[in-house]
Amino acid sequence: MTHKDIVFRKIVPLRGPNVWTYRPVLEAWVDIGELEDFPSNKIPGYYERLKAMLPSLIEHRCSYEERGGFLRRVEEGTWPAHILEHVTLELQNLAGLPGGFGRARETSERGVYKVAIRAWQEDVTRAALHEGRELIMAAMEDRPFDVNASVEKLTDMVDSLCLGPSTASIVDAADDRSIPAIRLLEDGNLVQIGYGAAMRRIWTAETDRTSAIAEGISRDKDLTKSLLSSCGVPVPEGREVSSAADAWDAAEDIGLPVVVKPVDGNHGRGVFIDLKTREEVEKAYSVAVDEGSGVLVERSIPGTEHRLLVIGGKLVAANRGDMIKVMGDGKSTVRELIDLQINCDPRRGPTENHPLSIIRIDTAARIELERQGLTGDSVPAADKEVLIQRNANHEFDCTDEVHPETAHLVSLAARIVGLDIAGVDLVAEDISKPLAEQGGAIVEVNAGPSLLMHLKPGVGKPRPVGKAVVDHLFPKNASGRIPVIGITGSKGKTGVARILRHLLQITGQHVGAATSDGLFLGRRHVEKKDSAHWHAARRVLMARAAEAAIFENGPAAILGEGLAYDRCQIGIVTNLIDTEGLAADYDVLDLDQLWKALRSQIDVVLDGGASVLNAADERVVEMAGLSDGEVIFYAIDPDTPALVEHRRKDGRSVYVRDGYLTLAMGEDEEPLIETIAFIDTPNGCAPHEVENLLAAVAAAWALDLSPELLRTGISTYEIEETPAAA
Repeated sequence: MTHKDIVFRKIVPLRGPNVWTYRPVLEAWVDIGELEDFPSNKIPGYYERLKAMLPSLIEHRCSYEERGGFLRRVEEGTWPAHILEHVTLELQNLAGLPGGFGRARETSERGVYKVAIRAWQEDVTRAALHEGRELIMAAMEDRPFDVNASVEKLTDMVDSLCLGPSTASIVDAADDRSIPAIRLLEDGNLVQIGYGAAMRRIWTAETDRTSAIAEGISRDKDLTKSLLSSCGVPVPEGREVSSAADAWDAAEDIGLPVVVKPVDGNHGRGVFIDLKTREEVEKAYSVAVDEGSGVLVERSIPGTEHRLLVIGGKLVAANRGDMIKVMGDGKSTVRELIDLQINCDPRRGPTENHPLSIIRIDTAARIELERQGLTGDSVPAADKEVLIQRNANHEFDCTDEVHPETAHLVSLAARIVGLDIAGVDLVAEDISKPLAEQGGAIVEVNAGPSLLMHLKPGVGKPRPVGKAVVDHLFPKNASGRIPVIGITGSKGKTGVARILRHLLQITGQHVGAATSDGLFLGRRHVEKKDSAHWHAARRVLMARAAEAAIFENGPAAILGEGLAYDRCQIGIVTNLIDTEGLAADYDVLDLDQLWKALRSQIDVVLDGGASVLNAADERVVEMAGLSDGEVIFYAIDPDTPALVEHRRKDGRSVYVRDGYLTLAMGEDEEPLIETIAFIDTPNGCAPHEVENLLAAVAAAWALDLSPELLRTGISTYEIEETPAAA
């Protein structure tokens, strides 16, 4: 506490719903030492310097709920932890991660705060926290800080570590439908959408429905053409060639002009169109042969290249390409003109977030210039038009212009190749007219097509292609979810999980579970060590066979990791007894703080789900109002006040009456089974074991297990002698 500095004691990743919010955050424990006595208004010039360094902070509203609200707080006086929250969020925003959640709260130790920051990607947010700390200290100590360099560093991290825009559009669309997603590669675009047996997987614009055979066919342009032609789809005449001389022979046979391109190329590399001389054909061959495993020569189709996107057999978007040209000014080289007239467009850039790419004078461009008697260093005369690329970015949205007959043809082409998502390239003079009447043709069918051109067209309306992918994978009523049951409380979690796993297994479901007893997948005890933690739970959710999942979430797991799932079908809270072991690591000192942590389990219950609560624990009863789903109370004593009141309101409850475990819907009771059938020991039924049974039965009942199945499950359960703390 003798320092005037911001020191990170620890940074804790909370990777799921947590005490702060529903989304992943980084929780930084920040020690500001003597700065506790120096709020921002007591540091001369601090407000002005911070505002000058990061002027975009003007947009932060803070507690005043008005533009400039946060800067007003700085001017009036606030503490470094609060400033760190806002600066970190703004640095992330400037790096391309807009919006986000942030909070700063005092701990029980003077000068130590918890700062929670929304973490789209952990490494990026961790770096932003450190950059934010450096900026704040620079403003405080009146020394320089290169904000632009900091933002550039973070932007590079975003580009390399976060999901690409195509994948992100699909994940966002899934989120809009409340379908969960799990990123399977830390720095890649392989994503699982949905949980367990309900999951689907995507890899950018490919899905687990994308056939490997179909993808292989699409890469073989000659085979693709053959299959399309056999089904009556118009394709350009052509053949594969083996040498430059053979390419010219093919061109003569087909008739000039021709197209030369790789057999299995992509992204337009090595494609040359409108070739009219032997020299042009042979030069094009020499480039195309290095871009693939073979070279095709095809009849040149008059018109403009279009990219049409087919998803699930439906045309969902279309873009038109354009030639890249510059206009001479009599003093600038071609290379200079490209930078002055084309690359200056802010839509062009090197990252996936730029809808248009930077234009360079590559081999294809050099050949195109040579055809015009020019090089990159030539100075074209004023007003002389120079063609740089014939195959340029598809930047013009034309979805609404596509003729229905053409839409049918491209859908047919995707089906012939076997692709569920396909980028179909065709050449036509007018996309609003049928291909047949203008001599147009389909030239390629591509797997894994880029979605960016449709999300961010250079000209025209963006198309919801991410939504189309999600709707293709998940029909209207599909949620991508399996029943997820989360159990929390001070005691009893493991016992409840054991019983519930048994009850669900007798239904024939493949049940996954991550509990203190270990990791279970179906009948297999995969790991026998304590698995009541985030990583084990994620393994269950990623198991394709899992038809239901049970998770034990102790207070330490919620406080130190967050929940492994976004929402759950059933949330169970057993009790709130003590805060033992939570003070040092989590600064949880009383039951009020524990309540705020354990409520996370009820906050995430789906509106069609249920919260199962111990009616005998008054603090647990208070959580009933937090549930979006149904509330089912349980207690041994049927006269427990909360239970009685709940029954009066026609709620469901589970209790013991006259030695029988009883299901109740309002005042209607159904005796299920004698509790002695569950526990038959010399000492009778231990109260905590009966409570565990009631909670498990209530959860199973909420999952629509019939009374007959419940009886069978209870009577066949073999209890293990465990301590009351289990």
